Amino acid sequence: MDKPLKTPPPYPIASVDHALRAATILQMEGGATVSQIAERLGVARSTAHRILAMLVYRDFAVQDEDRLYRAGPVLELAAHPQSLVSRLRAAALPHLHRVVDLLDETANLTVRTGDTARFIASVECRQALRVGSREGMVFPVHRTTAGLLLLADLSDEELDEVYAPERYRDRPADRPDLARLRTELKRLRRNGFAVNRERSERGLIAVGVPVRDRDGTALAGLSVSMPSVRYDPHRLQSLVAALDATAHALEKDLAEQH
Repeated sequence: MDKPLKTPPPYPIASVDHALRAATILQMEGGATVSQIAERLGVARSTAHRILAMLVYRDFAVQDEDRLYRAGPVLELAAHPQSLVSRLRAAALPHLHRVVDLLDETANLTVRTGDTARFIASVECRQALRVGSREGMVFPVHRTTAGLLLLADLSDEELDEVYAPERYRDRPADRPDLARLRTELKRLRRNGFAVNRERSERGLIAVGVPVRDRDGTALAGLSVSMPSVRYDPHRLQSLVAALDATAHALEKDLAEQH
């Protein structure tokens, strides 16, 4: 049976439609300038600029040195099987809520896509001074707690591929010092957890552990984030113990889904 023709919703929101169309153009056709997007959407150049600026802010787009806009890391999430991301998120949410109830700090689940880390689930704590939800946000993978744990699971060859110099030809400042990174990842493998002291955001400290599949491969990173003024190093052992217990419970739930 033929599918019915698509019809616009009764109350379309033009700005949303423009943003979605612009994101689709970047994903399907590669790069585009502000003028090209304005022409394709039939809007003023200033309007196109505001749309693209919002897409960049939400990581749906990036702008290179030639002022060309391209698909951002959110649109690259397709590199992860969507079923796996959905399954991870659904299984993790009850555990994240329990972590928040226990530690009263914001809890997150993060996956890696290339050289970026994406927060796929986040549950805020109830404290007045707290780290807000990071769900949907994308950061350089080596600047996040969970991202470092996922990088630590890679072989030297895989790490070289992630940070191949040719990938950073247009943004050399974004490529980390690999010798220093390898030293840090070696320490993380030995410890089994990571502590991020204001590496991704000023005033924020996070502690995390890996979540593994039945073969021992790290699928995601489980972490809690807190304002640096509330972090007490003497609590680190108890934080890691709580996260480890939660990660093992999540791993058990994921294994039972098969």
